[in-house]
Amino acid sequence: MGPMGREFAEAPISEDTPDGRNWYAVRVKPNCERVAACSLSGKGLEHCLPVHRQEKRWSDRNKSIERPLFPGYVFCRFGAGQRGAVLTSSGVLHVVCFGGIPAPIEPAEIEAVRAVATSGLAVEPWPYLENGQRVWIEKGPIAGVGGVVMDSKSGRRLIVSVALLRRSVAVEVDADWVRPLTRGLRGSFYA
Repeated sequence: MGPMGREFAEAPISEDTPDGRNWYAVRVKPNCERVAACSLSGKGLEHCLPVHRQEKRWSDRNKSIERPLFPGYVFCRFGAGQRGAVLTSSGVLHVVCFGGIPAPIEPAEIEAVRAVATSGLAVEPWPYLENGQRVWIEKGPIAGVGGVVMDSKSGRRLIVSVALLRRSVAVEVDADWVRPLTRGLRGSFYA
């Protein structure tokens, strides 16, 4: 067993979903997000690699390139019997674990990140936020997505987070799309 052996130890995977598959964060080698995503896809595994467009400036030209919203990670949905296939995929280092047990990600967080990444709106990586005004988007291309709203120099932004990775992404939203959420009796938010 190598120095990272404990991370790869066989541990039970949460089977909270009806089909026994959950979303997990898969750590990949630097700049190998696309390689890992293609390898996972080639093995028939559902994955999510959200990207954003970034302007890169060279001495002779500007070019718009796609960059991962979560550098170093690909999200993958799999069950206990598929963990070996994930770990042997090209570019994959390990599945994010706590105490040797793979840590599942809330499906709503993955769906929110997907909605933001495919909305056509300007999106970018953002520092993770612990607190702020929780809101629900009622209108526009990301209607139905919840997150935290922040004001910036360029306008209002919705911050969508993946709590497990303590990372966030930001997308610009119109003020009239946003509805504040109120806190319920048990501390959860509702529209």
